[in-house]
Amino acid sequence: MNDRAKHDHPGWEAVVDAARERARSRQALMVERFGLSGDVRYEWSMDDARITWWRDAKVFLTGRLTMIGSVSLAQQTWLWSWANESLPPAVLGDIEQVRRFGEENDFPVLPWPGFAYQPELVAEARLVAASVLDAKGLWAESTDDVQLHFLIHDLVPVPDGQ
Repeated sequence: MNDRAKHDHPGWEAVVDAARERARSRQALMVERFGLSGDVRYEWSMDDARITWWRDAKVFLTGRLTMIGSVSLAQQTWLWSWANESLPPAVLGDIEQVRRFGEENDFPVLPWPGFAYQPELVAEARLVAASVLDAKGLWAESTDDVQLHFLIHDLVPVPDGQ
């Protein structure tokens, strides 16, 4: 783990700003277009990297997940999914492209396997990952001591709740 307190690449801020704007508009469009608010329920699986949404016991949307990484709240650390050997291959998707993007552009935080948990830096890493992998949206799941962070891709409406 790299314990640097701050990501110090001079071009990082511009990349993050562009990724933030892109993610903001895509996330809002995804929620509005597919009605992902209100009484919506979902289930997800890392084994097959899928998420399914339903309302009134009828499935209306499916998508593919890519796990970005996880935060251990107990250890106060971030771990990229590409560095987590315990994950099913399906949920890794193309996350290696994020690591390579970091290497190619000399952005230290992207190719580090992990780093000390800093909420803003995790948020920035998620946004850049979403941009690099052209995600439709971001999604997170939390338990008592772990946060799991995902990208959403390939949304497919399910006609008539089939």
